Parts: sequence; C-alpha cells; structure tokens
Amino acid sequence: MLPLALELTGRDVLVVGMGRMGAHKTRQMLETGARVHVISDELLVSVPEGVTSVKVRPYRRGDLEGYFLVVSATANEPVNDEIVAEAEERHILLNVVDDPSRCSFYFTSVHRDGDVIVSVSSSGASPSLAQWVRRRIQELLPSGLGHVAQTLRTERATLHAAGESTERDWSERVEELTREL
Repeated sequence: MLPLALELTGRDVLVVGMGRMGAHKTRQMLETGARVHVISDELLVSVPEGVTSVKVRPYRRGDLEGYFLVVSATANEPVNDEIVAEAEERHILLNVVDDPSRCSFYFTSVHRDGDVIVSVSSSGASPSLAQWVRRRIQELLPSGLGHVAQTLRTERATLHAAGESTERDWSERVEELTREL
C-alpha cells in the first residue's frame, strides 16, 4: 500500500450507483474539485449538488471510457464484476465499495484545515477504525494549520522566484508559526 494524495481538480470521475454510499463518495470527490458523473439504474437518494452529469440507466460496458477514477457503489456483484474487468482493461483507478479485495485504491478518513490534509487508512480493513484514529488526531491538532501552510507556501514561492533553493530544514519556521496557534 502506497498512500498518495490525488489531485482530482478538474478531472472526470465516475460513480456507478446512487445509494447512500454512492452519494457519500460523490460528495467526497466533489470537495476535491473533481467533475463527478453518475450512472445509476435508480436514484435511491438525492444526487449531491454539483454533479456534472447523471444518467439514470444501468451500467453498460464502455461506460468507463475517459474517466480517471471510478467508484462502483452498486451492491450488485455481477455488475461489479463487469466494472472491475473494464477498469482493469482500461487501467482506471477503481474503488468497489465494501469490497477491498477488488479495489485499486481506498478512500481514507480525512481531516482538512485549508491545505493541510490528514488522511488515515486501515487499508480497507475497517473504515470505522480509520475514522476513530482520524478523530483522535484531529483533537490533538490546533486549528489554523491551513494558514500556516499558506504562509509557508508564500515564503517558498518567494525564494523560488529569487532563484533560491527551498531544500532546507524548515522545522524551526514551522515551530515558530505553529506556536502562534
């Protein structure tokens, strides 16, 4: 398992299935700025605001074409089998809700404070455990870390613009800025 942070801003992603979990995954990706498309044979819950397109029909082979990432939230094993096969053929990142053995990535439990993102994973073993750990970490962190990140981003950009390297130990500056929190 290699934890990564994916930049989804402006990328087309697909959610197949619009039940409670499909809506939850849709909201998570909308928060990142992704262009979320939905295909679902029925809408069991309201489609979250901001979705780019909705097709109310069953999944069909070929539906994954052009997507960077896909979430299968169908709870229908034969349909998931087809989606898994197509995603593998097309080399598309895939999450099959509640079926970690068939996922090429897992959603994590996330705490955000501006540009600071703390992400916790149990590698699909238990989302509840990941949420518990994330809440404990969140309780320990001061609010305002997003402001610190923005200050450091600006300082690093200034150094880059002056032709200077930012490859140095920033720990003292981080300590200085976080003491103010």
